[in-house]
Amino acid sequence: MHSLRVRTSVLGFALLAGSLAPGAAHAAPAPSPSVSPTVEEQRLDRAVPQEILRRSGFDGVAPDFARALGGARSYAQARRIAVREGSALWRRAVDRAQGHGTPRGDLSRDDDRPLYWARLGMTRNVRTWEPAFGLSGRQRAALLDALERTSRGQSDIRYPGRGMRRILVTGFDPFTLDRDIRISNPSGASALALDGTVVRTARGPARVETAVFPVRWDDFARGTVERTLRPYLPRVDLFTTVSQGRVGRFDVERTNGAWRGGFPDNDDVSRTETVPVADPATQPQWTATTLPYAAITAAPTGRFPVYDHTEVTEIPAGGTEPVVRADGPSTGSTARAGGGGDYLSNEIAYRATLLRDRLGLHGSLPGGHVHTPVLRFGAGNTTEVTDPEFVRNRVDIIDQVRAIVTVAADAGLRR
Repeated sequence: MHSLRVRTSVLGFALLAGSLAPGAAHAAPAPSPSVSPTVEEQRLDRAVPQEILRRSGFDGVAPDFARALGGARSYAQARRIAVREGSALWRRAVDRAQGHGTPRGDLSRDDDRPLYWARLGMTRNVRTWEPAFGLSGRQRAALLDALERTSRGQSDIRYPGRGMRRILVTGFDPFTLDRDIRISNPSGASALALDGTVVRTARGPARVETAVFPVRWDDFARGTVERTLRPYLPRVDLFTTVSQGRVGRFDVERTNGAWRGGFPDNDDVSRTETVPVADPATQPQWTATTLPYAAITAAPTGRFPVYDHTEVTEIPAGGTEPVVRADGPSTGSTARAGGGGDYLSNEIAYRATLLRDRLGLHGSLPGGHVHTPVLRFGAGNTTEVTDPEFVRNRVDIIDQVRAIVTVAADAGLRR
């Protein structure tokens, strides 16, 4: 969320995002990865991630997975293990967040970081595994893809039959970890807290299903957003992508832009370019929210103010330099930042709403992006992985996300 903005604060880089077209949603797994751990996985050995895993009871996840994987005698068996254990990790994280079962460790249940660091331990195991039966680069990539999808809830979206409305909500991993490795992402925490829950609306009950996305440019370019959302957008009544945004406020982003601003992702990769999508010849520079933003901003949803955010950065038609416009893009302009900036939260908003439009659902499906406040530690805490104010802030943000979703459902669900 670079345009949302480096100057907002280090923690204020919300995850801002763009859009591959529906056809690209079925892209093949990534090219063959190296057997070396990624930049993101290498952070796992630092003291803070190890403390988070230990204090949440998730420190045994990766070792247990490594033992199971080590017992595989074929690629097919390894894939079954990856799917089973990835799904189990997602369900365990959701159960922990929602207070199911006996808690382990002393970190609060609302913490999203155990899922993030445990997943990285598992992907590192797959990336560095050398089984006796041999594993091609393509097979390793497919195992990683299966593990990522299942452990993010992307393959766990289940809605009941008739009689209940359907809502889809997405969140993100922690990011800017080289600035502060202790970081948590309230959008990911909200996804864990809301997954499979039912909210009560004026039009009856609505079931919320969720998924979490990585903070990596290349995963988005390969179509992870479209592949996850495309089967469900025609079937849901409302969707919202969620990410961490500005300090002290929620924002309903009115407009999303087709531009990547280059801020490094969790693998320290930078991309500065038009959002890469299928069928670029028909790609718009801007997409718009169809969430009921007036109702959301008017409702008393929690302690943080909620804004209808309309600002964008554009190169006007015939111009050469970017300018900031407070009231949305002008006709014929070129995007340089949506309301949510030019990072991966703008991009997920752009991709999801472009997919909505390409599926012919613009006029019937409420959907868009919500930015949460930046999640902050208590004053003076520069070393501890948690504190009471940090937990209170995260819980309050989660509760307000739930309230915003409920208000949006009340005002915008399809009849």
